[in-house]
Amino acid sequence: MHQEPQVALQKLIGALERHLDAILTQREGEDPGIEQAYMQVEDAFLGYEEALSASFDEFLPIELAEEE
Repeated sequence: MHQEPQVALQKLIGALERHLDAILTQREGEDPGIEQAYMQVEDAFLGYEEALSASFDEFLPIELAEEE
């Protein structure tokens, strides 16, 4: 079952805000909070894109970067 697009969009916005907060408050050295926030953005992005696709057969005009 897919999410409603509005709910998925709010999750994406929240994930982006948490990512920015993690960057603004990062500690020196490796900060696992930034990695976790990054993964939340990725998951929320995919959830939003899936909701758009399922509800409207539409996609976002952006793509996630491929890991090498």
